[in-house]
Amino acid sequence: MPEHADIDLILEPGWLLPIAPVNEVLAGYSLAIDQGRILALGPSDQVQANWRAREHLRLPDHVVLPGLVNAHGHAAMSLLRGLGEGLPLQRWLEEVIWPVEGRWASEAFIQDGTQLAMAEMVRTGTTCFSDMYFFPEASARAAQLAGMRAQILFPLIQFPNPWSRDISEGLDKGLRLHDQYRDDPLLRIGFGPHAPYTVPDADLQRILTLADELDLQIQTHLHETAGEVDQARQQTGLSHIERFADLGLLVPRLQAVHMTQINERELSLVAETGVSVIHCPQSNLKLASGFCPVPELLAAGVRVGLGTDGAASNDSLDMFTEMRFASLLAKARSGDPAQLTALQMVETATLGGARALDLADRIGSLEPGKEADLIAVDLGGVASQPVYAPQAQLVHTNAGSLVSHVWVAGRALLTNGQLQTLDSTAINRRARNWGRQIQAGLDEG
Repeated sequence: MPEHADIDLILEPGWLLPIAPVNEVLAGYSLAIDQGRILALGPSDQVQANWRAREHLRLPDHVVLPGLVNAHGHAAMSLLRGLGEGLPLQRWLEEVIWPVEGRWASEAFIQDGTQLAMAEMVRTGTTCFSDMYFFPEASARAAQLAGMRAQILFPLIQFPNPWSRDISEGLDKGLRLHDQYRDDPLLRIGFGPHAPYTVPDADLQRILTLADELDLQIQTHLHETAGEVDQARQQTGLSHIERFADLGLLVPRLQAVHMTQINERELSLVAETGVSVIHCPQSNLKLASGFCPVPELLAAGVRVGLGTDGAASNDSLDMFTEMRFASLLAKARSGDPAQLTALQMVETATLGGARALDLADRIGSLEPGKEADLIAVDLGGVASQPVYAPQAQLVHTNAGSLVSHVWVAGRALLTNGQLQTLDSTAINRRARNWGRQIQAGLDEG
């Protein structure tokens, strides 16, 4: 290693959880960070002997780990949190969500809703999020201003919606958005075909052709409910996964969200073709959509990430809570308490999400050369004591409320629990105003 040199930051926490190349908790280790990247991870005395930092942050009660990756969501739907409580998916969409979106969704709505979502996500340890919603220009702009890493998917749906008349207009606008952000270091634009039942075959094939030409990701809702899959089989004789296979759409750049209904043959197709799966346990449970077979997918070698879905169907964007639900759900389904251990869940919420979004070469683990997307969680309080295995506290306690520091590419977004790039007072004020307007509209009938 080099002689003493000036770098930006040395982090000296009580514990480090690097995820890779080894997924184990390390005590007595430090991180050296400079110019937005991780330079070194090693025993604290060695790191301090080889590097001199402009800031040396000692966090003896904290665990430092990679930032969480929220691999699926609709950020601005935070402004619809709690609407349609208790309704099944199709009634929830058709009777509540779509009418409200039709009246209120606008660039201002998306900008304010995305900021509200990011404030919650940063405070609970998310450094990268995937967003599929109307007016992606507004969500991309909001993410850029906040300094968050994001995959912004422009929505593609065959019928008129608040953002586009049809899929052709959506593609035109979305490709312009890609051109605008093609060189942005934190933002990646991708295709967001809503679902197999809202995008015809010819359009799906056109999306795949363009994605291949531009090397962009595709994310879609796939096999979300039993009713959706049953209807597809009745109409075409095929499930949506089988239809995607026939169309050549089961490819590594496809990110399949939900996947609560999947048989052994379909699971084999997903594994063989390299499709990523995004598991949204709380949303699926709240809407009674079904159960994604995560242990079976992982055993088959499928890349699995975690997502919260939108706050309208969750109602939280706390990825630590998502980890806990995913772990407990797998244990209950299998009857095996060893299913999806705490370390496995943290890996799924970090490197797993990075792999699913094709970002694992940049983020998801605390390895030298990767970008410094990381968080610190304070385990010094009474609700975390005593600490025998920090990973258990991360997954099975209220760890999202204990996040004290967040960095994206080395830039502090949260310091000692205080947001650095988002104005929580103004965000809260605008969110309350939207709530009053929307409620007044609902009361009018």
